Amino acid sequence: MVLIHRICFLCLINAILSSASFAAGASAAMPAGIAQVMEAQRLPANSVSFVIVDPDSGRVVMSHNPDTPRSPASTIKTVTTFAALDMLGPTYVWQTRALTRDGDLFLQGGGDPYITLERWWSFVQSLRAQGLKAIAGDIVIDNTAFSLPPEDPGAFDGRPNRSYNVLPDALMVNFQSIDFRLAADADTHRVEVVASPAPVNLEIENRIRYAPGRCGGPSGRVDFKVASPQWDHVVFSGALSPHCAGRTFARVLLQPSTYAFGTFVELWRQSGGEFNGKLRIEATPADAKPLFSLESLSLAEIVRLTNKHSSNLMARHLLLTIGKERYGDPATLEKGAAAIAAWAGERGFDLSNVDIDNGSGLSRATHISVLQMARILSAALHSRFAPEFLASLPLAGMDGTLRSRMKSSPQGSVRLKTGHLDGVSGVAGYVTTPGGKTFVLVSLTNNARADFGAAEPVHAALVAWILANL
Repeated sequence: MVLIHRICFLCLINAILSSASFAAGASAAMPAGIAQVMEAQRLPANSVSFVIVDPDSGRVVMSHNPDTPRSPASTIKTVTTFAALDMLGPTYVWQTRALTRDGDLFLQGGGDPYITLERWWSFVQSLRAQGLKAIAGDIVIDNTAFSLPPEDPGAFDGRPNRSYNVLPDALMVNFQSIDFRLAADADTHRVEVVASPAPVNLEIENRIRYAPGRCGGPSGRVDFKVASPQWDHVVFSGALSPHCAGRTFARVLLQPSTYAFGTFVELWRQSGGEFNGKLRIEATPADAKPLFSLESLSLAEIVRLTNKHSSNLMARHLLLTIGKERYGDPATLEKGAAAIAAWAGERGFDLSNVDIDNGSGLSRATHISVLQMARILSAALHSRFAPEFLASLPLAGMDGTLRSRMKSSPQGSVRLKTGHLDGVSGVAGYVTTPGGKTFVLVSLTNNARADFGAAEPVHAALVAWILANL
């Protein structure tokens, strides 16, 4: 577990105020207070980059290693999400379609990054409302809107069944996630395993023994194993006492198409619909008859969810969608990267030598300088869709990934996208001073000590310096 240091915001302000004061209109060297924070955290100066930019004039107020390429982790989502807003507009929507032909029901994905279980249920109900009572043939999943090479979801960190590693798919339902609840029942002397949702094609093997004694040791240990290459068979083992608190956890299971199929059939039968066919995965024929189309949330809403909660999957879908809209079907990673590069050229952004990779930051290939990112954030602040973009960034001490950080900063004054990988910590966004002036801040640390929270005091110190001196 990464240990995050608790930072005394007022202490940081006092330390920074005790350093050399900043005269408005002048360029500043690194204040002694910030250098002291870096030294206290044992961060080498060459492992840290930051820049503070006045977005109105473009002037660099203060910087340290501003042109050094760094791994940005999830702060790169600011580039992906702003590009999506700028190119597609905040009202852009995706469509998930249902069509029929010769008794088969075709479920055609359009790349919607946020088909939650509730929205999938409404899709089923809408089909029932069309008068469809029975599916005479098969259910056919059409995910051909995306064309992606095979990828190992565990390649990044060896945890393929964790939600942050889920891979994009044109028909992605509920982030491919299953919530499990485990509880020992003192009346039945059994341990219950409840899955939500419960796809019809997921086999759950419950070997957990009921342990009547106190909770602890062998009586409180439960093991979970994915027992098939298709991720459609899981095994629970161990023992659980009724004195143990109920346990819940989520895992990514099945495959995108089998998950969409299994959950659809589960919800379809719950609604009284009949189906006895099988799953097929293929393209929808041109003469299929449209039945219903589920419209996604707007792009502005998707961008907000992506940045507030740092969703890797949603960011990857945005990159693919940008490429598809610019260069046509099917969506590919190459088209997405090319679309970003073309957009940057048209907007005058310097993204030379930047490998955008998958657009989410869950990558070791992506590198960008803090100054390159700050220039894009400066443009975003003055863009036609600035309100939508600003509203997507976490608010310090209030929500998203900043809910528990920088709580002493004035409410609404700090809007920063965070980023974390092994050996990487970053923030990127905006700080508004008590006088109402907004500055761009990008701070990236690439060092093993970032895993122990060493970079967090640096980010907080920079925020404190802006609020106290600008």
